[in-house]
Amino acid sequence: MGRQLGHIKAARLDAPRLQKVLALLADGKPHTTRDIVRKARVMAVNACIAELRQHGAEITCVRQAAPNGDGWRWYYTLTKAP
Repeated sequence: MGRQLGHIKAARLDAPRLQKVLALLADGKPHTTRDIVRKARVMAVNACIAELRQHGAEITCVRQAAPNGDGWRWYYTLTKAP
């Protein structure tokens, strides 16, 4: 009996942490993981993004070199609200 892959048990869309992330991303601009943690005051950003996607949100994720050349940054952009 294998575990089904590719499906998560998402929180309800009205969950406060998902609403905070959704409100921040609603401007349609790219936001780094760190921006989301600081401004929406949530942790596990990738989990929040996955849950929003389960509810029908379309969110792109792009990895870019950090502006100072030290490491990478992940940028999330909401292209379609749930």
